[in-house]
Amino acid sequence: MNFKRKRKDSYQYRNKKPFFKRKSFYLISGLIIGLAIAVGLYQTSVYFSTNESCMMCHVHPHVEDSWKQSVHMNNGSGTKVNCVDCHLPPKNNTWDHYTAKAKLGIKDVWGYLTKDSIDFDWEKKSELEEAIKYIPNESCKECHHNLFPQGITDEGITAHLYYDENEEKLDLQCISCHLDVGHHNPNYKHSKLTVVPGAGKSAADSASYFKEATMVDKFEDFVEQIPQTPISFKMVAVDGGTFKMGSDAKEQFHKEDEAPVRNVTVSSFFIAEVETTWDMYWAFYGQTRSEGRTPPEMVFANNSNPDIDAVSGPTPPFGFPDQGWNGGDRPAITMTHYAAETFCQWLSMKTGKKYRLPTEAEWEYAARGGTETPYFFAGDPKDFSDQGFWRKFFDADTEGISKYVIYSKNGKNRTQEPSMVEANPFGLKNMLGNVMEYCADKYADNAYATSGDNVTNPINTTGEEWVVRGGNYTSDAADLRSAARSATQHNNWLKTDPQQPKSIWWYSDIKGIGFRVICEPDASIVK
Repeated sequence: MNFKRKRKDSYQYRNKKPFFKRKSFYLISGLIIGLAIAVGLYQTSVYFSTNESCMMCHVHPHVEDSWKQSVHMNNGSGTKVNCVDCHLPPKNNTWDHYTAKAKLGIKDVWGYLTKDSIDFDWEKKSELEEAIKYIPNESCKECHHNLFPQGITDEGITAHLYYDENEEKLDLQCISCHLDVGHHNPNYKHSKLTVVPGAGKSAADSASYFKEATMVDKFEDFVEQIPQTPISFKMVAVDGGTFKMGSDAKEQFHKEDEAPVRNVTVSSFFIAEVETTWDMYWAFYGQTRSEGRTPPEMVFANNSNPDIDAVSGPTPPFGFPDQGWNGGDRPAITMTHYAAETFCQWLSMKTGKKYRLPTEAEWEYAARGGTETPYFFAGDPKDFSDQGFWRKFFDADTEGISKYVIYSKNGKNRTQEPSMVEANPFGLKNMLGNVMEYCADKYADNAYATSGDNVTNPINTTGEEWVVRGGNYTSDAADLRSAARSATQHNNWLKTDPQQPKSIWWYSDIKGIGFRVICEPDASIVK
């Protein structure tokens, strides 16, 4: 027995050393494999931070060419900025950098596998609203430490001072003003002053400007010419008449402030074929703008003085009122009601006619174009609207409305030129959709109930806010009915304006607001 136990003990002893050798082997092998995996993961991470790997998924047409033409790639310093330098948080913040990279990577791979890039709206994805989602501001500041580099313009200094003082308060981002630096867009205008018609033109260029306003001696359509500018626009003659204003409870999406239906008579008037365009508004801005921070009380006093033959216009805006969508024939937006009224005052002085904002009754009369249906075109609001239980399963009809209206279904999240739609029976474009339009009336939800069943040329002058009509490019079809009413939200629309007092010219938090003008005809030419 003792011999067997000894032999057994000797066997265990003899095999004890190989056991430790195996354990060391497994440990070393594990370390090597782990190191190899770590190196592999690192190399994989490095590869998936290259521009080539980014473009495996980002196959849209503009990404590579526009990036190579941008100032981040094509610049005098010879410095090359890569995709991840702009689209991910800086690497010195390791956790944020790699978590953001993982999230974007998963999203990109999923999109690459499940979506067809041909269906994407690349124009929309190039807008500021999309860009700010994928450009961390700390990445911009990682490279741009000095906000006032050598060679910066005076306008740049002003803008950067504004950014430096209000970055945290307003959550401002570099990309908001520098959308073009990463992906070149030949149509993008960084300087807000370059879009003013006539800016920088020579005296020879101004020789083509209109010398006189259009003479109107008949009540018929005419093309107004604004003296000392190259700007002209069409005014449509609308014969006065009586119509049923508002809507009753039978109309789909009817609201209480649209009732009761009244018989309203309006006098004949001229109305602009289209909403006031940027070309028109920048002409006004260029000739009237107030330098610096002109106190509002001085502006009000000057513009209300009948003995003064010039008006004080808007102060320069911060940022880009046109949202980078370009100007031209697109409707001018983001101005206050006071700015729109001042435009009319300026236009009246320039042309010798009486221009003003339409009353709410004139606006609805013009929008209906002689019809009594919810829209001036055929169709039921419930068929066009996205509201309602069944819209979870069936898409709204767009065929009958899209050729007349710029709204949530076809607006591409921006305003559009008048050429995109057909006119109503009176020959007016964009009365519904595109931008909300200011009226001369103060808003009251019971305005119709207090004015009687039969009224002539009504206008409401009591209230805190102004009437706006027509809906805009983000509106649902239910809010585009001819009877639909809305109101300004002055304080909310100025919420992020840091100025004290708040701007009297520009709104900071609303894009889809604009206006069109009315011209009162001389009594001698009206039928």
